Amino acid sequence: MAQSFTQEYLQIPAVTRAYTTACVLTTAAVQLEFITPFQLYFNPDLIFKRYQLWRLITNFLFFGPLGFSFLFNMIFLYRYCRMLEEGSFRGRTADFVFMFLFGGVLMTLFGLFASLFFLGQAFTIMLVYVWSRRNPYVRMNFFGLLNFQAPFLPWVLMGFSLLLGNSIVIDLLGIGVGHIYFFLEDVFPNQPGGKKLLVTPGIL
Repeated sequence: MAQSFTQEYLQIPAVTRAYTTACVLTTAAVQLEFITPFQLYFNPDLIFKRYQLWRLITNFLFFGPLGFSFLFNMIFLYRYCRMLEEGSFRGRTADFVFMFLFGGVLMTLFGLFASLFFLGQAFTIMLVYVWSRRNPYVRMNFFGLLNFQAPFLPWVLMGFSLLLGNSIVIDLLGIGVGHIYFFLEDVFPNQPGGKKLLVTPGIL
């Protein structure tokens, strides 16, 4: 049993495995009270004045306490991150890491002005958005209630988040950053006079 779990775990693509594992371990550490969310959240003053640089990363790793919201986010994060890595980014791990960095930097810049404390959910929505735009003809079913084409998925998730009483600012941020990446990577280079603006650094 343990061996089969290990084999299954090691078959997960590297970037998806690393990110989802970091998210689960961070949440576990908070649940076990080794750390608190106050040590993880995005706080520009603490980052730039007290050099708590880890907050630039940890705010993407914590999705709240164990519960429905956490499981929901983890399922979507794992599913769409893996499908992207095994699909349009197959054999292009460096490009996938660059998308992570591009999205993370943009969200951090927006976070400076929007007073957002945790950006992991926005990052998940970004991954869902990019996947949905690259798979426009896939039919989706949401909890057996709604049937729609893949490009509507981020908006359906935003509506579901609204029904749960959550702010949609974080969802809009994920959709916005996802659209910027999709436009620069997939749309603009194919326009007359367009060119590829997002070039993965050689160091990756």
